[in-house]
Amino acid sequence: MVEVSSPRLYVGNLSFDASESDLFDLFNGVGSVQNVEVVVNRHTMRSKGFAFVQMQSIEEAKRAVDELHNKDYMGRKLVVSGAKALEERRSERAEQTEPASESAEQAAVQ
Repeated sequence: MVEVSSPRLYVGNLSFDASESDLFDLFNGVGSVQNVEVVVNRHTMRSKGFAFVQMQSIEEAKRAVDELHNKDYMGRKLVVSGAKALEERRSERAEQTEPASESAEQAAVQ
């Protein structure tokens, strides 16, 4: 789980039938929701099973995690945690691709 350090939350293990309005209603019961984005496959437009919810404040985001993490929703237990910052996600991707590029360079040398 990622610590809540911003009002943006990651919501995982979602039912593929969950819509943005469903999540808006669920999270609005905990605090003020600014935005909900269900992540979809760009080719099929089908949900990938996770979303991001932007709350009004960090305090409301923390309350949402406390109240909704592991809650049964549409037949699944939700995973609710802080969302990773954009810079953090970029650095993780760079770290994941570095070893592959190094090994490719080593193979080219041999």
